[in-house]
Amino acid sequence: MHLLKTLCEISAPAGNEAPLTEFLLRYINENQTSWRVRPAIIQGEEWQDCIMLVFGTPRTAVFAHLDSIGFTVRYGRQLVRIGGPQVESGYRLVGHDAQGDVACTLAVDDETGELSYEFTRDIERGTELTFACDFRETADTVQSCYLDNRLGVWNALRLAETLEHGILVFSCWEEHGGGSVAYLAKHIYETYGVRQALISDITWVTEGVHAGQGVAISLRDSLIPRRSYVERIRQIAKAAGIPHQLEVEGGGGSDAKELQHSTQPWDWCFVGAPEDHVHSPDELVDKRDIASMLALYQVLMREL
Repeated sequence: MHLLKTLCEISAPAGNEAPLTEFLLRYINENQTSWRVRPAIIQGEEWQDCIMLVFGTPRTAVFAHLDSIGFTVRYGRQLVRIGGPQVESGYRLVGHDAQGDVACTLAVDDETGELSYEFTRDIERGTELTFACDFRETADTVQSCYLDNRLGVWNALRLAETLEHGILVFSCWEEHGGGSVAYLAKHIYETYGVRQALISDITWVTEGVHAGQGVAISLRDSLIPRRSYVERIRQIAKAAGIPHQLEVEGGGGSDAKELQHSTQPWDWCFVGAPEDHVHSPDELVDKRDIASMLALYQVLMREL
């Protein structure tokens, strides 16, 4: 879990993913010699802060978004949400502006719901603030801010160790409307002919999806994937004997939104561990679900 802790500690809200991108490039360069296959690394200014790793002869792409939720400093100590963070007065927020490091607290107006910060000085407008990381690990769970989606990124990096054929895609902006997957998916489809995807992201613990009962295979959220593709994934999971559970939701979304709306015929399925206390500083995931998530991805990337 040391790698996961490191990922959670890196501030990379939507629009400012560069610090996490830089970490990933260092990590990939330092570790790829021990991976089963060394991938082609596609990155650079023409891809903004996104990264694609191409292994062997790919058939399937895994999408994991780098960004997190957070806040932007506005005027007069006002804050504007990045994505959909949970808000509660007293949450600890951190950031950095030209005057130095920032460690402040969130304040929520009980009547209007307006957000502001409490700090010893004014913070420069446009500064991004994120939850202060308090990574807690027990024998059974991990708890921290930004397990969504640093756990999905962790899953992709661990998958890279044994992956022979496939593409790992690290995207941006997912928490605040998306915008990068469209051009990434177009390049992948036109260059490699790949048109099936897995979404390495984190879902919710609900009345029907429970912690500790395995990775969730989503049958739908606000969008509906092609049933025949999802059924292939279900059959592979069942044959492999990997603990999993089925999710059915009427809302929510992921990088799959841009795949479904693209001009290429992409198949997609969201496959991710469930977490409790979503979009808060205290996101909680069962380690059994983490293990089943990685195990299922390893099998799916061999057999899809």
